[in-house]
Amino acid sequence: METWAGVACIKDGIATLKCIEAIAKIILNVAIRLAGIAAFIMLIVGGFQFLTAGGDPKKTQAAGSTITFAIFGLVAVIAAWFILLFIEKFTGVKITEFNIPEIQ
Repeated sequence: METWAGVACIKDGIATLKCIEAIAKIILNVAIRLAGIAAFIMLIVGGFQFLTAGGDPKKTQAAGSTITFAIFGLVAVIAAWFILLFIEKFTGVKITEFNIPEIQ
């Protein structure tokens, strides 16, 4: 069996249902990285808005809310991951690993 994204899912040159597991793993990794990059970019944008506000209270408030929402978004992503790990720890169910059993 050939592997794709670390998952043995190609049998005799034909993709099996196990490839869905590999696709889900790739999508999850990309989504987590994009969330981190988006939060970082929004922090930079908010900082730039704050620096260029020129003392205008409306612009300063808008910049502050951009920074606040970026931090809340990052905290929400991290909290969601820790909640999944918490559920996994206490139930014993590996919900952070997507696994399709192989059919014989």
